[in-house]
Amino acid sequence: MTADVAPGRVRPSSRLRAVLAAAHLGPALAVTVLAGLLAVAADLDAGRIALVVAAVLAGQLSVGWSNDLLDVARDVRSGRTDKPLATGAASVSVVRTACAVAVVACVVLSLACGLVAGLVHLLCVAAAWSYNLGLKSTVWSWLPYAVAFGGLPVFVALAGSTAPPWWWPVGGALLGVGAHLLNVLPDLDDDAATGVRGLPHRLGARWIAPVAAVVLVSATAVVLVGSTPAPGWTLGVGVLVLGLAVLVVGGRGRLPFAAAVAIALVDATLLVVAR
Repeated sequence: MTADVAPGRVRPSSRLRAVLAAAHLGPALAVTVLAGLLAVAADLDAGRIALVVAAVLAGQLSVGWSNDLLDVARDVRSGRTDKPLATGAASVSVVRTACAVAVVACVVLSLACGLVAGLVHLLCVAAAWSYNLGLKSTVWSWLPYAVAFGGLPVFVALAGSTAPPWWWPVGGALLGVGAHLLNVLPDLDDDAATGVRGLPHRLGARWIAPVAAVVLVSATAVVLVGSTPAPGWTLGVGVLVLGLAVLVVGGRGRLPFAAAVAIALVDATLLVVAR
C-alpha cells in the first residue's frame, strides 16, 4: 500500500498542475494530437474525430497516471524531484481517483467509436499498462510500444468503418519502438539505480540513438513504399532522413539524440499526410 507524501500547504492551482504533470501530459498530448491528425487524414466526420480524440486522451491520461502511481516508491528512493507524487506536490489518493475515472472514460469513449474499433484501442491502452506493470524491466520493453503505436492508426481507421492501409500499423509500430528507445534515454541512470533493465538499458547509452535511427529510418521506408508519393517527395524525404541518420551515428553531444527525434517527427508527419 502506498501512502500519500505530505504535501504541506499548496495552492489548488499548483495541486492541479502537479496532478496533470503526474499524467506525463506532454507525451499524452502528443499521442492525442497524432490520433486527431490521423482521424482528419482518414476523413472522419467532426463528431467521430472528437470521440477518437477524447478516447485517446483518456487512455493516455490513465497510462501516465498509472506509471507514476506504480513507480512512486522507486521515484522516492531515487530522489526524483521531477515526479509530483514523489515530492508530495500531488496526492496519491487524488491521482489514483483521477486514474480510475480516466480508465472508465476510456472504456466508454472507445466503445462509442464502434465495438471492433473500441476493442482495438483498449488493446493499445492495455499494452501501455503492461509496460508500466513490469514489461519495461524486460528485454520485451519495446513490445507494448509496438502494439500501442501500431494499433492506434488501426483504431482510427476502424472508427471510420474503413480498413487502414497496411503501412499505417507497420509504420506506426516502428515509430513506437523508436519512440521507446528515445524516451528512455534521459532516465537511464535513475532506472539503473532501481533495477529497471529494458531493451534500451541493455543496449546502453552509446547504442540507443543509432538503433533508434535504424528503426525510424525503417519506418520512413515503410511509409514511403506504402503511400507511393510523387518521386520528388520520396527523394526529398529520403535525403532528409538519411542526412539525419548520419548525424545520429556520427554526431557528438546531444546532436545524435536531437537528430533521432527529428526523424521520429518526420515519420509521424508522414503517417498523417501520406495517404
